[in-house]
Amino acid sequence: MVNVPRLVIAAPASNSGKTTVATGLMAAFAARGLAVSPHKVGPDYIDPGYHSLATGRPGRNLDAYMCGTDLVAPLFAHGSAGCDLAVVEGVMGLYDGASGQGELASTAQVAKLLRAPVVLVVDASSQSRSVAALVHGFASWDPQVRIGGVILNKVASDRHEALLRDALDESGLPVLGVIRRAPQVATPSRHLGLVPVAERQSDAVEAVRAMGERVRAGCDLDVLLALARTAPALADEPWEPAYAPAEGPRPVAAASGQGPRPVVAVAGGAAFTFAYAEHAELLTAAGAEVVTFDPLRDEKLPVGTAGLVIGGGFPEMYAPELSANEPLRQAITELALSGAPVAAECAGLLYLARELDGRPMCGVLDAEARMSERLTLGYRQAVAVSDSPLAAAGTRMRGHEFHRTVLDPGAGTTPAWGMHQPERRVEGYVQRGVHASYLHTHWAASPEVARRFVEHCRAR
Repeated sequence: MVNVPRLVIAAPASNSGKTTVATGLMAAFAARGLAVSPHKVGPDYIDPGYHSLATGRPGRNLDAYMCGTDLVAPLFAHGSAGCDLAVVEGVMGLYDGASGQGELASTAQVAKLLRAPVVLVVDASSQSRSVAALVHGFASWDPQVRIGGVILNKVASDRHEALLRDALDESGLPVLGVIRRAPQVATPSRHLGLVPVAERQSDAVEAVRAMGERVRAGCDLDVLLALARTAPALADEPWEPAYAPAEGPRPVAAASGQGPRPVVAVAGGAAFTFAYAEHAELLTAAGAEVVTFDPLRDEKLPVGTAGLVIGGGFPEMYAPELSANEPLRQAITELALSGAPVAAECAGLLYLARELDGRPMCGVLDAEARMSERLTLGYRQAVAVSDSPLAAAGTRMRGHEFHRTVLDPGAGTTPAWGMHQPERRVEGYVQRGVHASYLHTHWAASPEVARRFVEHCRAR
């Protein structure tokens, strides 16, 4: 049984202040000495970085589209093990999910799967009495979603607060907090959302501290904790990276005893900040020694590198620096040409290209990348077109695209994926040991890809 007190922080719409409130609650409860488990609904990589800074624990995603509804509670149980409280930040509006697929991947669906009370964060900056109608509608839309109270955000004055409270008295839902407009709780954004923690360093620390202070001052933490403790126990077993569900649970940790632990180098640093914590856990469970390196600073790959994982991030913001690190680019090119397993997603795809915005990159792929005005965003269904160290041909996975760059050509002679949603196309590159694509995937849904990758590393 999983009996961790928990809250889901939701909102009627995006830009209502979910990240500020959720991160502030995490920081405020952590400052009280509680072990707080941070979670984020959906595929977003950036918000979990702020959550991690607030709690000192890995921020973890709960994505019912990419991982399936059956894995949401087990992944939650895995991440929250041993914690006093879990705070789950929602995505978009409470009832918004995967396009055209009902409640799938919505905050509401995750709240129901976790049997967790919801706290609705309302941007009150342009309303007074209407807030009661808004809250009533959200609270009554789905009887299975339990909204336990409201936090009013961006409140202008004492008078404004009094009007809002009077209106909400008739709704039957308690006001659990009031947060005034404050520039110090804002965090800078750019073309793909908030600027990641790794790029802001001390500024991010100060932003999280300010969020915590504002939430502590404006919210009733005792009542919120009491609400979290009303969540019933979950009967789900925690997800374990050492087990694979493909043919029933079976231990794979013993793979480490089949020979030396191959070194899998994982790109990190400010340019490559997008990673799900479970990926490194799966690689380790499959028998790898995971070593992080920074392509902005390190001129060599980790000693003994047998395989390379380059995830997502913002290489377009660091193209001059990445290009200037010629020794590392050459080392990566030599590794890829040797046939070593290389898995690259989105930012990694750009880094392996011949050039990015006119700057030389690794040149592993005969393609050019550039920034674009068009945002490519959405969930995808994909099937592996051909065998690679990451996936056997025919492997089906769900993923997510999120970028403002384009690659020319978008697919090699041997593409990585055939896409089936929202349109049919091929995408990415498979050559030698390289599997490179724009598609972000969550390996917890298909742990066999981590095992397969490590087996190819060990075979070298």
